[in-house]
Amino acid sequence: MAQGTGFAGAGVKDKEGAVTELMGASIWEQEIYEHLGRHVETEQEVLEEYAAAAAETDSEAFKYLVSLIIDDERRHHERFAELASTLRSSVTWDSEPAVPRLAQWGPLPERVVAASERLLAAEHADARELRELVQKLKVVKDTTLWQLLVRLMEHDTAKHIMILEFVRDHARHPERF
Repeated sequence: MAQGTGFAGAGVKDKEGAVTELMGASIWEQEIYEHLGRHVETEQEVLEEYAAAAAETDSEAFKYLVSLIIDDERRHHERFAELASTLRSSVTWDSEPAVPRLAQWGPLPERVVAASERLLAAEHADARELRELVQKLKVVKDTTLWQLLVRLMEHDTAKHIMILEFVRDHARHPERF
């Protein structure tokens, strides 16, 4: 069982008061909850390692790049905590889930579809512009962080496209899912 996850709620608690076993959970739910708890603990340890590495270096470039990673790791930590909270609330019914259910597209899902399609068009245009900029920045790729930063933005844009395609497809055909 995940020890010291810091997840609150109904269930068996360890000596620190963290829930390690969800009362009424299926075997699958319990396994996922424990996995999430272990991952949150690992993410916290990794965050501390990154912070120490940034504090110990004299390299401003390394410090800057590590700060970007720390921001991502913090968001990951938050998402895992939200997943665990949502799993717990789906078992205990003691609170609203932190992550909403897919059925919650609102009374007019066609508006969600239209908005996601408009936003997808903007993200695809952004992706094209970023690709062009990456090419233009090749001349400084070994002397600045610029090309790397734009390439990271390309990855963010790809993530945005993945999210919007998911939303569009699920809002368009909620009966399929």
